[in-house]
Amino acid sequence: MSGRPRLTVLLAAAATFAAVLVPSAAAHAAPRVPHTAVLDGARLQQIRLRLDRGDPQLAREMGELKTRADAWLGQGPWTVVDKPKPAPGGDVHDYLSQAPYWWPTTTPTADNPWGCPYVQRDGQRNPEVDSGTDRQDAEKVFDSSYDLALAWYYTGRPQYAEKAGQVLRTWFLDPATRMNPELNHAQFIPCKYDGRAIGIIDFSQSYTSVVDALAILGTGAPGWQAADRAGMDRWNSDFLGWLENSEFGKEEGAAANNHGTFYDMQLAALAYATGDTALARRTVLDARAKRIDPQIAGDGGQPQELARTRSWHYSTFDLVAYTRLAAIGRHVGVDLWSYRGPDGQSLFKAVDYLLPAATGAGAWPHPELEFHRYAASDVVHAAADAGDVAARQAGARLEAPPGGDLWALRPAAEQLDSIAG
Repeated sequence: MSGRPRLTVLLAAAATFAAVLVPSAAAHAAPRVPHTAVLDGARLQQIRLRLDRGDPQLAREMGELKTRADAWLGQGPWTVVDKPKPAPGGDVHDYLSQAPYWWPTTTPTADNPWGCPYVQRDGQRNPEVDSGTDRQDAEKVFDSSYDLALAWYYTGRPQYAEKAGQVLRTWFLDPATRMNPELNHAQFIPCKYDGRAIGIIDFSQSYTSVVDALAILGTGAPGWQAADRAGMDRWNSDFLGWLENSEFGKEEGAAANNHGTFYDMQLAALAYATGDTALARRTVLDARAKRIDPQIAGDGGQPQELARTRSWHYSTFDLVAYTRLAAIGRHVGVDLWSYRGPDGQSLFKAVDYLLPAATGAGAWPHPELEFHRYAASDVVHAAADAGDVAARQAGARLEAPPGGDLWALRPAAEQLDSIAG
């Protein structure tokens, strides 16, 4: 064999060996930035790159996220059409949830399937609320699609994306199982109200997680096709139109407590996701005088929430909506964190008001039937990220929620304690 062919063979072997040891440039290509409405897509990209480099600081959180995602793989999919009794009007595709403290007074019959009339037993939760309607399944759709989409984005494991796609298609898209894009029968009271405006919070408290999950899957998730993306765009546009124009939507938008804050947050996220950045920006801007001024006091307390028997829960709950709304504002050029009301109201003050109880330095001085210190952890993280020095200093003294603190992987506030009851 001549020298040149032997050299060619050696070079080819060396190239093959190097390819085994050093992945191609394509394998290290930066993941796409998701066009998320609440989460910061560029930040997610940087987290993914850190994970790819084996960042030990994220290893524990990633293990907790994968545990959640793995648990969802064997569950669902869920659908609105399999509830025991349809919503008033008989359309099984209509979402149905039930007021929790209302109970039947007679044994259900074929002619009276709900056992009407219903009476209120305040504070006593009717178990059929959880087993006979769509609310629990909807929450599983929201949580699973979010966890699975994030797990796919960070690990690249196709089974996570494929399961998220199955969950979303079943609930929202497949003609046989899809949900109609409205909430006319949320938190209904049998034989009394076919639905109520306050039931919109069934979606507004968590549906923005689905909006962000869709953006994450849209970066190239296996099995998530152009038809799926187009179908969810139509569903979200229709739902946004219902929120803006229905009587229930208008009533919920006028609410003066956490219901109004969550409505604005949901409206702004849907508007941004569907391309109406003007509506998203206007909603965040209007929240200054419409929400912060009347709902947050000069000392940072939230009077409407402090008046509740679960004042800690509702104070943190409302701030989940505010901090997520502020995150949406970042995408449309509005800094809601910097706003100061006429009496000094601000989101920073509202979070700082919680810090003594959140860190265990002091007792919560208001009524609370079920105090969980960890409920404030996410909103404190959000304030710290936004520049609140006191919140940043409090970080090491926060209580981790059950299942671990996942802020490092999904830096947007969630309600961490139970909202049942």
